[in-house]
Amino acid sequence: MATAELVLGLLHNGPAHGYDVKRGHDAWFPDSRPLAFGQVYTTLSRLERDGLVEVVDRGSEGGPERTVYALTPQGREHLAHWLAEPIQPALGAVDEMVRKVVATIRTGEDASAFLARQRSSHLRRIRELKAVESDSDSSSWLVRDYMALHLDADLRWLDNALDRITEQKETSR
Repeated sequence: MATAELVLGLLHNGPAHGYDVKRGHDAWFPDSRPLAFGQVYTTLSRLERDGLVEVVDRGSEGGPERTVYALTPQGREHLAHWLAEPIQPALGAVDEMVRKVVATIRTGEDASAFLARQRSSHLRRIRELKAVESDSDSSSWLVRDYMALHLDADLRWLDNALDRITEQKETSR
């Protein structure tokens, strides 16, 4: 994940402290894993070291000290370049689900049962994503659509895998 570039994007509209960056990330991606505070502050430190953000204020406002960061011109340029570049498809990447199916087959376990359980899990997650009311002023619906469509593609793969496993069992009899 391009955490550094996301942090730059979150600072695009103006200076913010780490708590606001974390909260902004979690609002942009409400159905994803929340960004850890430690990751936010580590990323901000690296971005500052690299000259992409700068500290513009330190204050406590009656609580713990908060450091406010802003994009530098170099940070704006880096963000613009990142946003303009297409993502390379993850060729050859195999996710955990595929690894489990292969391991289930290779160890002689019941792959059909695993595929059925995985399919149910995917269907449940798609229902959860579709049950959330969309925020009219947010892009979170884009994230949910992306996740649901990827889960749908996984379902097609699961069905295809089950068909092939069933065919192989029938031909080996």
